[in-house]
Amino acid sequence: MTEKIYTTKKNGMAVLLLTLLVLAAAVAVMVYGIINNVALMVVGLVVLCIGWLPLCGLKVLKPQEALVLTLFGDYKGTIREAGFYFVNPFCTAVNPAAATKLAQSGDIAGGPQPGTLQITAEGVSAAGTPASKKISLKAMTLNNGRQKINDCLGNPVEIGIAVIWRVTDTAKAVFNVDNYKEYLSLQCDSALRNIVRIYPYDVAQNVDTTGDGVADEGSLRGSAEVVAERIKEEIQSKVNEAGLEIVEARITYLAYAPEIASVMLQRQQASAIIDARKMIVDGAVGMVEMALERLNEKQLVDLDEERKAAMVSNLLVVLCGNHDAQPIVNSGSLY
Repeated sequence: MTEKIYTTKKNGMAVLLLTLLVLAAAVAVMVYGIINNVALMVVGLVVLCIGWLPLCGLKVLKPQEALVLTLFGDYKGTIREAGFYFVNPFCTAVNPAAATKLAQSGDIAGGPQPGTLQITAEGVSAAGTPASKKISLKAMTLNNGRQKINDCLGNPVEIGIAVIWRVTDTAKAVFNVDNYKEYLSLQCDSALRNIVRIYPYDVAQNVDTTGDGVADEGSLRGSAEVVAERIKEEIQSKVNEAGLEIVEARITYLAYAPEIASVMLQRQQASAIIDARKMIVDGAVGMVEMALERLNEKQLVDLDEERKAAMVSNLLVVLCGNHDAQPIVNSGSLY
């Protein structure tokens, strides 16, 4: 099913005025017929009963809106341009997702929380008013909420994404899938799981995230842009059949699951402490080496190997200690 444009002119105002004029004339004829001629009254009554039918064919579209029309089950076309139109009064506007409320921009009325999917009664919105059959062509943001997914190492992580999307082919969106909003939400969940389970939360050894058989440094935390792009491509490949375009996908939340968050935090802290200690030791060894070289160059003190070892030990204790050193002053001889 491909989209075709419904060929009609913006003559809604002319039809509205003409219909009102005919109804007014029918009322006048009926009143006149009641007084003078019963046949005229019947004619006026018949015109008054059926004269309102053209009003059902009046359609008003705002910018970035579309209307999919069917006539007795046959797809007639889509109106995409803003204006006041008159169409066949028996044409029916179709939008199976009209009453579906997603946690997204322009599609909620303060009720559902992010990540929820609310489906109201068919044809009726949450406020009790008739749901609009118009299809929005604007770019919309879907916040599909947080999900708990295991990464490639089996660690449970919580991740949430925001997807910016729009309808590009109204015929595919209406006729190829049952409900394109539900379809998009489910495909976002599926694509997110498929991509997240490829990556570790943090950089890990011997993990191939690109599929080329070579270990790399890809991770959810360090390669957020790459992960988001792969999620976007995965969703797009699934929703092409529904006539949807994925403009952008972004990671909005990323953290370890609560049950392992504290353990992973301790692991990260321990790793940071080890890295800091390595840096301190490397710096201390360099400083000791420099001190010994300078002493030898200046020939200030002639130290044997035992004294050099004691000096190195003392310098390392001072440089690597967590607290300031408390010196002991020897007021006697050197030895």
